[in-house]
Amino acid sequence: MSKKMNTDALVDTGYVSKSELRGKGRAVRPRDAATLMIVRDDGAEPRVLLGQRSATHKFMPNKFVFPGGKVDRADSRIKPPHDLHPDVMRRLCKGCSESKARALALAAIRETYEETGLVVGEPESPTLRTRSRSWAEFLQHDVNPRLDVLHYVARAITPPYRNRRFDARFFMVDAKHIQGEVHERPEGSGELLGLHWITLSRAQKMEQLPNITRAVLGELERRLSEGHEPSTEGPFVYTRHGKSVFDSA
Repeated sequence: MSKKMNTDALVDTGYVSKSELRGKGRAVRPRDAATLMIVRDDGAEPRVLLGQRSATHKFMPNKFVFPGGKVDRADSRIKPPHDLHPDVMRRLCKGCSESKARALALAAIRETYEETGLVVGEPESPTLRTRSRSWAEFLQHDVNPRLDVLHYVARAITPPYRNRRFDARFFMVDAKHIQGEVHERPEGSGELLGLHWITLSRAQKMEQLPNITRAVLGELERRLSEGHEPSTEGPFVYTRHGKSVFDSA
């Protein structure tokens, strides 16, 4: 399924600002990125962690999103004791190598820690060692990242009309795999602010929610209500010949 894009209409509706549109020339090459949806199921309705991006950020300013960010070179050098589920690995490897698949999952965990302070993993002895400053800060909690508890939900590539583009994979994890306190923080890292646990129904009604985030929330809600397995395919959203394409990942 595809849908023709009109950048003028997107600007008029507030979906994208003019500063986010690229100028003339070839489209920017998308960078690998990963996002983590942390789900709490300890109330009447499942809740997911969302934060608001800083107004000064050049990509999706003021929008409410899941924690996540770009893949770092160090993410491919961490060797966690628990690997991705075989079905998750298989699905991720439709578009990348096994080493990159692990790096994507690790980036989701690392970026979540950097933006929220939440540590996803389990206490291990011995704890992994690294020269990476970002991973050293994570590992100082004596917790190793755990990949086998991550579910691969969706993939989306930023449209070519934007001046910053990402090839993002969306992962999901149960909040029970967070070590330490599961809490709300009034402030995040400077990029992600006002972190809150929000019910899925309320999140869908938020005005400053990017369309792709809304679509992935819908997929998350479907999975939670119908049940899902690591082999369950999810949406893959990208652009072809100026049209949005919805495929499977």
